Amino acid sequence: MEAKKNYTSSLIILTTLFFMWGFLTCMNDILIPYLKEIFVLKYWQAMLIQFCFFGAYFIGSSIYYLMSLKIGDPINRIGYKNGIIIGLVVSGIGCLLFYPAAQFKMYGLFLGALFVLGLGFTMLQIAANPYVSILGSPETASSRLNMSQAFNSLGTTIAPILGGYLIYEYFFSNGSSGGEAVKIPYIIFGLIFFVGAVVFKFVKLPKFVNEDEVVKGTGALKFKNLSYGTIAIFMYVGGEVAIGSFLINFIGLDNIMGLEEAIAKNFLAYYWGGTMIGRFSGALSLSAMEKTKKYALMIVLSVLSFTLIFFITGMEFQAVLPYIAIIGLNFVAFVIGKGIAGRTLGLFASISMFLIALAISSSGSLAMWALIAVGVFNSIMWSNIFTIAIDGLGKYTSQGSSLLIMAILGAALVPLIQGILADIIGLQGSFIVPLLCYIYIMFYGFYSSKWKSKNKEIVKPKAGFH
Repeated sequence: MEAKKNYTSSLIILTTLFFMWGFLTCMNDILIPYLKEIFVLKYWQAMLIQFCFFGAYFIGSSIYYLMSLKIGDPINRIGYKNGIIIGLVVSGIGCLLFYPAAQFKMYGLFLGALFVLGLGFTMLQIAANPYVSILGSPETASSRLNMSQAFNSLGTTIAPILGGYLIYEYFFSNGSSGGEAVKIPYIIFGLIFFVGAVVFKFVKLPKFVNEDEVVKGTGALKFKNLSYGTIAIFMYVGGEVAIGSFLINFIGLDNIMGLEEAIAKNFLAYYWGGTMIGRFSGALSLSAMEKTKKYALMIVLSVLSFTLIFFITGMEFQAVLPYIAIIGLNFVAFVIGKGIAGRTLGLFASISMFLIALAISSSGSLAMWALIAVGVFNSIMWSNIFTIAIDGLGKYTSQGSSLLIMAILGAALVPLIQGILADIIGLQGSFIVPLLCYIYIMFYGFYSSKWKSKNKEIVKPKAGFH
């Protein structure tokens, strides 16, 4: 019982990290239209924000992966706790670099600050994601990750409202130039990360010791669920980030809603808030809870989450009625998925494909809400792909986790590719890029069970807690 209490408190502490990096990651969606206007950028130039931020993930995790091939899992040497502290400090430095970027009015310095911030988040991802997976039974790993990711989504839900208010209203001045409005907010964010590093220094976390032999080479790639899963992560983060990056500009199109950034940011909160709602429901759907109780709690949490989003956006109830229908569709999809990770993943990707196609081919509020609805069905994709991909890897688990984090490169490249296409054929038509991403995810979800069953016969993980 004592060990279980320790795991619970550790999960609560780690979940605060998911909230913090979710908030700052979503702030990029506010920065893109803001800096695009300030520096008069084309779409592809504005997407360099995501390219530098998520490109740091690829570089940082690549270095980590190469180190693991030579010395084994580096986290085993420095410890999860130290890895988290390092990530928090580097993230804080990245935030503080926004001050000189605004002071010298240089877009390149903003990109450099985002790159450093991305490096810090890379360390947090590498340490926290697998740690949440191993803090408990393997059978409920996906459920735990969904719950932690739900709080990550709480951060992404609040960011457009609070961050958008600070940048577009509180610190905004029509006579300012060079991104002056971001200086104070990012100084505050940086200080929060430094305080977080101090707090984690004195927090007790259970130590995980990987007792497997040091594995060299690229043996992890022989598992199909991992190799195909790495591509699935690339496609998922790429599609999700691309939609969030362009959503404010999409809503601002004359044939969609024609709204200004200060108003459109509220709808961005519904996109990321939908992911939060879906992740809370996913954590329950994939749990071992009795079905009737499970579904009842899913409905209650969905209502409470919607109420939270509705309250923080302050919009009229009639304006968001379509969102209630979206939540209802999400619940039905969970019921059809029957708590099976691969099946639910494939079903959610299929629905996302239809919604994006609708956003491309229609106009007005229908197109807007179709694109916003994708956020609800993005919800379980990261955790389901991640746990499916590392299932049965045993001594190759650390290698596999590193490869999956490297695949976050998709968030750097997919928005950039869409930005280039948007400059050529227009923004609305460019959403064919994330549509193609979800086609692959659908394939991975429906076929993953075949690859997983074979892995069970190959390796068995050996690990222990102290």
